[in-house]
Amino acid sequence: MIQDYLIIGIFLIASFIFGMVVLLTASFVRPKKPNKEKLSTYECGVETTGPTWIRFKVSYFMYGLVFLLFDVETVFLLPWAVKFKSLGLFALFEMVIFVGILIIGLWYAWKEGALEWK
Repeated sequence: MIQDYLIIGIFLIASFIFGMVVLLTASFVRPKKPNKEKLSTYECGVETTGPTWIRFKVSYFMYGLVFLLFDVETVFLLPWAVKFKSLGLFALFEMVIFVGILIIGLWYAWKEGALEWK
C-alpha cells in the first residue's frame, strides 16, 4: 500500500526537479542583452496605439463563469448518460439532485442580474 504512494511521491519529486532543471538551464543559456527595442511593448509588429492596459468589463467574467459552470455540468452528464442503464435508479436520483442544484444556481444568477449586459 505504501509502495503505491511512494511511486507517486517519487514521480512528483522527479517531475518537479525536471521542471526546475529546464527553467534554470533556460535562464543560464538565454542571451542577456536587453536594449530599448527588446523591452518595448510588442503588438503584432505595429507600434501600440492607445493605452496597453485597459479594464475589461466584469460582464465578460460573469459570462465566462456561467459558461464554465455548464461546461463542468456537461463533463459530469456525458459519462452518466453513457452508463445510464447499468447505473440504476440511485444514479438517476443523484443526477436529478445535481441538475437541480445547477438550475437553482442559474435561477439565482438570473435573478441577481448576472446574465444581463450592462
